[in-house]
Formats: sequence, C-alpha cells, structure tokens
Amino acid sequence: MPSAWKADRIGSATTTIFAEMSALALATQSVNLGQGFPDTDGPAFMLEEARAAIAGGMNQYPPGRGILPLRQAIAAHSSRKYGLSYDPETEVLVTTGATEALASSIMAFVNPGDEVIALEPFYDSYAASIELAGGRRVGVALFGPDFKLDHAELAAAFTSKTKALLINTPHNPTGAVLDRADLSMIAQLAVRHDVVVICDEVYEHLTFDDAEHLPLATFPGMRERTVRISSAGKTFAATGWKIGWALATTELINEVTAVKQFLSYVSGGPFQPAVARALNEGDEWVEKARLDLQDRRDQFAGGLRSVGLKPLVPRGTYFMSTDVQALGYSDGVEFCRELPGRCGVVAIPHQVFYDRAEAGKPYVRWAFCKQEQVLDEAIRRLGALRS
Repeated sequence: MPSAWKADRIGSATTTIFAEMSALALATQSVNLGQGFPDTDGPAFMLEEARAAIAGGMNQYPPGRGILPLRQAIAAHSSRKYGLSYDPETEVLVTTGATEALASSIMAFVNPGDEVIALEPFYDSYAASIELAGGRRVGVALFGPDFKLDHAELAAAFTSKTKALLINTPHNPTGAVLDRADLSMIAQLAVRHDVVVICDEVYEHLTFDDAEHLPLATFPGMRERTVRISSAGKTFAATGWKIGWALATTELINEVTAVKQFLSYVSGGPFQPAVARALNEGDEWVEKARLDLQDRRDQFAGGLRSVGLKPLVPRGTYFMSTDVQALGYSDGVEFCRELPGRCGVVAIPHQVFYDRAEAGKPYVRWAFCKQEQVLDEAIRRLGALRS
C-alpha cells in the first residue's frame, strides 16, 4: 500500500500487542495470561435470558439508545450502589462495549489540537481514540513499583489547551484503585479548569481487600461534567457480548449519542435483556465472583513468588504486574516474546501502554482471571525459567 494512502491520525491504530501475543499463544500452545478475559461464563440465569431472547425473535435492531429495561437497570444499579441518579430516558446510553463508549465520548468532546490528560500507562484504545479525534494525550504518571498517582504532575499537566480528563479506576494495567484523596484532587482540578471528565469504570466491582471504588461523579461539581462508562463484560464475565454503557447529563449524553450512532448504530439486541436482568438480580453472583477472583489473585501471587518473581499485588482489576529484572531481563517486550517459546506462557509487556516507555520497560502484566488449574499450570511452566 502506498504510504500516501494512510491517514496520519491512525498512528496508534495498528496491530496491537494483544494480537501478536495471542497468535504466539496459539502457535506455541501456551497458557494465555495476556488478553484479559475470564475462562468461565457469567451467571446461568443471564445466559438463559439471552437464549430466550434469541428464540423469541429479538434479533433485529433494538432502539438506538438501548432497550428501556436495560437503561432502567443501569440507572437503578447506579442509584443502588453509589447514590447517583440518572434518568434512563435521557441520561443513559447503551454502547457496543465500553470501548465504543470511550471512543464516542472522546470524539464527541475533543477537537483537533485539544489536549486530553490521562493516567499513564494508558489502556491501548485511549491512544488510538484520542489520535482519531485529532487530540493530543498528556500522560500523568502512575508508575511502578507502587503505581501511585503523582499529584504534582497532575496539577502541572493542565494548560489552556486541556479539554478533557480521562480517568480509569480501577486501573488497567496496574491494578491501582484511586483513593478519596486522589479523586478529590482530580475533582478540584477539573472544576478549576472547567474540563469534561470521561471515567472508565469497567472494573468497578473488581476490587480487593479494603479497596473501594468511588465514582468521580459523586464528588462536588462532578456530576454535571462527568461521563461514567462501564460494561457487562468485566462485571458478568461476558466480554464477547460487548454491552457497555455511558451515563451523564442529558446534554453530554446527546453529544456522545451523536457519535455512537454513526459507529455501530445499535448494540447486541438479544444480549440487552439478559444484561438488564443481571444488573437487577446479580449482586450476589457479582460478590461471589469478586471473592473468587481475589482468591485467584492470591494464588497467582504466591505462585509468582515461588518462581522468583515479586508480584506487585493489585487492589483491583484482574491484572497483576511483575518486574522481570529478577529473571535477568531488562526489557519486558523481549521477555514476553521469548516466554512462549521458552516455557509456553503468554503475558503482556507494560511498556506498550506508555508514551514514556522507559518507565514501563521492566514490567509485565499477567491476567489472573482464569481457573485455578490454569494458573497452577502457568506457574508450573514458569518454573522452567529458573532451571
């Protein structure tokens, strides 16, 4: 293809590290702890609801904003869990996963030349979406080994060109959960500089120990400037369904909808009533899944220690990071590319999530949202690195 055919703005929208690592996993029959998806299904009643919807003929376009029962369930969930009320008629939008909600929100509010402040390392779709909108991302450090927000760097990141803040908590890939002090400062800065805030909260129910997810929209001055984004994929172990949502004021949701309608138009009709039921009836299932995942986290952390790696134990998400220098590697990309061939395990290098790649160079991300025996097998294989 002639280089002149390619649009300059899609520099980040190339083949991802996830595709490369997944191909390596297949080629080497590796245990894939790279891409973040569970290897068990969500609640049985939710799956049955989807089957019933398909059998009942719910296979054509749903309403553009999502079926009303799902929008009502999303609003009820927000009110029940966080005391945040949204009108399901005008303040809730169903999207094709959280990724579309993020892309639609970024493209709705970011003009060419605008700056978007985001926590670095970034989930990979952020970079692509900001570039597609013509914006410029400005990273604020959430660097290892403690993955704590740098408050001074955040305050200094604002300029006259800052248009939006993109906040992800619980945070992928680090597993950090922003605390009340972090979020209070973010809220004060957002109000002071009068910017819109896009919050990626897809791991809202995957927190561990004493960590608590606090939606930024609950802080003073934030409800009217915040787009809250989440999805069924992470909460209900249905990542392939791609049912996400955005919640915001009517004015903000109208802008996001204006973009979304020209991306996917509508989203997964027969899955929508199933997700509505899961949101309404699934609290007990979600809590059990959270505790089970915490057990898998602790199991995997112990296994990593046994093979000479120090786990940076996360407070949320289903990702754990390690510094691979203990195994004689200074470069996580090199480690991850060699790992499948050496012992049949796949992970993701941190540095692909950074603009300042050197900060992420020694770290590797592992997905521990797998069955107990799968994690045990991964650790058994990783043991070969010490021999």
